[in-house]
Amino acid sequence: MATWIFYRSALWLLRVFSRCGASSASDVERDVELLVLRHQVRVLKRQVHGRVRYRPTDRAILAALSRRLPRSRWRCFLVTPETLLRWHRELCKRKRRRWRAERGPGRPPLPENTVELIVRLARENRTWGCIRIQGELRGLGVRVSASAIRRILRRHGVGPAPRNGPSWREFLAAQAKGILATDFFVIDTITFKQLYVLFFVELHTRTVHILGISEHPTAAYVTQLARNLIADLADHGRAFRFLIRDRDAKFTASFDEVFASEGIEVIKIPVRSPRAKAFAERWVRTVREECLDWTLVLNERHLEVVLRDYVKHYNEHRPHRSLELRAPTPLTPPSEETPRAIRRTDILGGLIHEYHSAA
Repeated sequence: MATWIFYRSALWLLRVFSRCGASSASDVERDVELLVLRHQVRVLKRQVHGRVRYRPTDRAILAALSRRLPRSRWRCFLVTPETLLRWHRELCKRKRRRWRAERGPGRPPLPENTVELIVRLARENRTWGCIRIQGELRGLGVRVSASAIRRILRRHGVGPAPRNGPSWREFLAAQAKGILATDFFVIDTITFKQLYVLFFVELHTRTVHILGISEHPTAAYVTQLARNLIADLADHGRAFRFLIRDRDAKFTASFDEVFASEGIEVIKIPVRSPRAKAFAERWVRTVREECLDWTLVLNERHLEVVLRDYVKHYNEHRPHRSLELRAPTPLTPPSEETPRAIRRTDILGGLIHEYHSAA
């Protein structure tokens, strides 16, 4: 810092001296050369024995004086021209370091809210690349280069946009409003009889329909349950385009024809691929963990009552993560106000509790 100040001061004095103290360029060069010799004599007086050692201030002054002398007059220096040039380069480096320390490394960082917006756009739109995100930001009044977006995404662990299509889960989420999923699950009664339960799940709202319970579900029985579902959906004005099911032999050709007649395409999942019907599998796990694993089923009638109460609780009250902690078909909209009193309702003999605001 001090060396650079000496260097700038020497240059300033030389400019003043050249404009006010001399009449021609040759006179200025002669006076500058005299200053060089006098300063070098002062350095030699300071150190009589041994090698001549220059202080940083000496280097700054001599480097500044060398800028006012032509190369032919550099013989007056005790050092070589390469040394003078090296001193000048070192002073320039110190200047740049100081400038960078005051300004900071590189460009100023982007605002934190802009970084969060870039990461949000990339995660919510998997197929968007850096240029697409840049265009979207420009439409919002935010100007960021594509290279800066690429660095931000890499720093947050967001990879490049995939070139293939959406995953199975993303496809189901995009088409969920027009998709039904169906399956059977088995319950063992207290007398070790196996009861088959046929259910349907609306992927968009997560609403569950229990169509029937039977010990021996025949083709005619399953087909009639499909007709009942179609009639019930038509009464409520609900339309669907796809039905996802597995390759169970209980789903016969007549079962598929009922849905095909209503314009619903039946999609069979691959063999041994339960993830392809993940919504139905997840509901089976939920009803077992929250209800059936804690209940001894006496017979078909008892199971029908238990499932009716649980499905009513599941559809109208139970919060769902995929629905932002809302119920599929709540009876009353959630209130933002803090209730003064809470009322508890017991379901299935106290196995499940529901909480409501007391009137």
